[in-house]
Amino acid sequence: MSEWMTWIALVGLGAITVVTRGFFMIGSKPLPTPDWLRELLKVAPLAALVAVVAPEIFMTQGQVITTWQDARWPAALAATAYYFWRRDLLGTILVGMAVMLPLKLGLGW
Repeated sequence: MSEWMTWIALVGLGAITVVTRGFFMIGSKPLPTPDWLRELLKVAPLAALVAVVAPEIFMTQGQVITTWQDARWPAALAATAYYFWRRDLLGTILVGMAVMLPLKLGLGW
């Protein structure tokens, strides 16, 4: 790809981004949204997070983990338990890492 084609692609992608993100701000009144769609949009961030995190916990290199000696499982369980106990996101991350790192580095899981 030549340099001028790269610049055309960059400008085109920037224009598409501005148009798609600015489309909802063009009108003077909000777009009508059905109640069912509004309810679904409330859980969309959680669904996206689960879609990213779940394969990292249950799969490795495209295969389902079949052994219990994987550091991700105890770390995920400990982090989940801590979250339900304290409802603290930073603490959840720290507990998960505090369980996973010794298992991974110390035991070689």
